[in-house]
Amino acid sequence: MSNIFNDIFDDNFMVRTSTTAPAINVVEKDRSYELELAAPGMTKEDFNVTLDNEGDLVIKMEKKAENKEEGEKGHYLRREWNYTKFQQTMLLPDDADREKISAKVEHGVLSVSIPKIAKVKAEDTNRLIEIQ
Repeated sequence: MSNIFNDIFDDNFMVRTSTTAPAINVVEKDRSYELELAAPGMTKEDFNVTLDNEGDLVIKMEKKAENKEEGEKGHYLRREWNYTKFQQTMLLPDDADREKISAKVEHGVLSVSIPKIAKVKAEDTNRLIEIQ
């Protein structure tokens, strides 16, 4: 019996899904950095976006799902649970305005907007210092 079980549920017969990290795109614009993380099927409740003690951006994603069919008679020969967990820490540039970072999830994409700190133009800082 064990040989039949192994033959039917052998990895060569049933393809296993592989887990990979989600794709992350970062675009620099004039006034911000825009980050996009592809996560199909995820909702805003599945994400946690924080700044750590060093001021780095930490993106955590976690989703638990159980493939379960109710009401069937018999015993399980195979039962799968799906668990997805991901964490990425991103070092922010010096000109990132950490106080104004925002995030949203739409159509399976987490979008994080990181505004830049407004720079004072060099010509605006030139002034004559009077000597007394």
